[in-house]
Amino acid sequence: MTDMKKPFHLRSKVWIEDGSGGMVFGLGRYRVLDAVDRLGSLQAAARELKMSYRAVWCRVHVSEERLGKTLVVRDGKGSRLTAFARDLMKQFRRLQTIVETESDDVYRTLLADRIEPEEEQ
Repeated sequence: MTDMKKPFHLRSKVWIEDGSGGMVFGLGRYRVLDAVDRLGSLQAAARELKMSYRAVWCRVHVSEERLGKTLVVRDGKGSRLTAFARDLMKQFRRLQTIVETESDDVYRTLLADRIEPEEEQ
């Protein structure tokens, strides 16, 4: 049985889909871009994320196609993010924070007092 003294927490995930329901951008794509940004290559990002190079490349490529914008460009023997990719990541982080904060507030208002165990006196 779970420890009923601990409060419950609302969890949510945010991602962006196109009109057909295809993944455009979410936390997984964010992590890929973050790794490319830090490590300077798709291959290194794939290694760190324990993914194949093809899987990393495909995720970037599909997002680029659906967005109609370039996210990663070759830079010598490595890769770097475009200014658009950096801005997308920044705004996605902001969106995620807002959704989490607002969700927590709505949860406390609508459900917390109805479903969470009462504190022992």
